[in-house]
Amino acid sequence: MGWAIELERTASPKKKPKVSELGFGKYFTDHMFIMNYDGGQGWHHPRIVPYQPISLDPAAKVFHYGQTVFEGLKAYRTAEGGIRLFRPSKNLQRLNLSNDRLSIPEIDEQLFLEALMSLVRVDSDWIPGEPETSLYIRPYVIATEPLLGVSPSQQYLFMIIMSPVGSYYAEGINPVSIHVESHYVRAVEGGVGTAKTAGNYAAGLKAQEGASAKGYTQVLWLDGVHRRYVEEVGSMNVFFKLGDKVVTPALNGSFLAGITRDSAIQLLRHWGIEVEERPIPIDELVEACRSGELKEAFGTGTAAVISPIGELSYKDEKLVIGGGETGPLSKRLYDTLTGIQYGREKDPFGWMVEL
Repeated sequence: MGWAIELERTASPKKKPKVSELGFGKYFTDHMFIMNYDGGQGWHHPRIVPYQPISLDPAAKVFHYGQTVFEGLKAYRTAEGGIRLFRPSKNLQRLNLSNDRLSIPEIDEQLFLEALMSLVRVDSDWIPGEPETSLYIRPYVIATEPLLGVSPSQQYLFMIIMSPVGSYYAEGINPVSIHVESHYVRAVEGGVGTAKTAGNYAAGLKAQEGASAKGYTQVLWLDGVHRRYVEEVGSMNVFFKLGDKVVTPALNGSFLAGITRDSAIQLLRHWGIEVEERPIPIDELVEACRSGELKEAFGTGTAAVISPIGELSYKDEKLVIGGGETGPLSKRLYDTLTGIQYGREKDPFGWMVEL
């Protein structure tokens, strides 16, 4: 079915920030998408309105029971001025998986894509054109029923906001240092670790604070049962090049199935590189690093695309990977993925959606 999306244009367009000031998630475009859900009526009243605060009852369930999910993707401007989205249907599929886990009603795929594309078109002049810049898009759902009772909400808001973002690697792609967390646990199989929900990120803040205080960029989580198997970095999936093959933790229901992760696996196999998805004991990585078998490590995610890892810290031992430099495979993946996203390279997988 076609959805009639109302449009109310802003009467007071914002002044756009300089590209050098963008950073990540600091500024927001002139408009936002919003839609309501009511039990018995379903999703209704899709509309694009001026970016504005929202008003919620103090008893709204999102505040008390954490019923909320979100997604993150980007719009890219090509050198010729075209606008492209990277695998948006995968974001919708994952959003609905998160919705299902949090007992939130499913969102229609056609509506999701129409809302997304319509909003991007309305605020297309917010998409920066400088190299490696983009427009970050944040769809999310919150439970709004004003009722203090532990049960799924009967009212929701689905919204999309957007933020122009600068180059993640303004000074070139550089390796990060990662602290392996062996005390705190973020998620376990059967929990909500595989859903993109706010509580997962709140659960990681304490460990992130500790890692930052020690000079590390992010936290690498171990499984919550054995405290032995590598899972994911706070905002990225993680890969390791052991000899001539690449290994990455198998999806087990306790961490996020990343879209960039899936794309990297497809690219690596397309290049004829063996990829193993399996449980990875941290002791295996420690030994591989000591012996020199661990050639590279990198994270994958929407924000950085590919983030090389130059050092791991585990139980007070510092493990330098690949001399602390960006490895050739990490660089090739970054160049190829961003090349596809910005239209500099061919897209053999049909990932990009042109607006």
